Amino acid sequence: MLEALSEQVSSEWKRQIMLFLVAALLLMGIMLGTAAHLPVPVTLIAAAVISGWLLVFFLRERRHKTEVTSR
Repeated sequence: MLEALSEQVSSEWKRQIMLFLVAALLLMGIMLGTAAHLPVPVTLIAAAVISGWLLVFFLRERRHKTEVTSR
């Protein structure tokens, strides 16, 4: 009985992992497809904006960590 239950749980986990992978690949395909259809300057500007946003986020988090550890 335990083997049947563990097999059922295992198959449920496999199903969920497969759904996650399919969703991740679908989203990646949409994002890459969108970038492929945009003109190069627009793609570069969007990349620069996203990189700037990530840099600001990184610096704010780093500053927050140093404030917390110095207390």
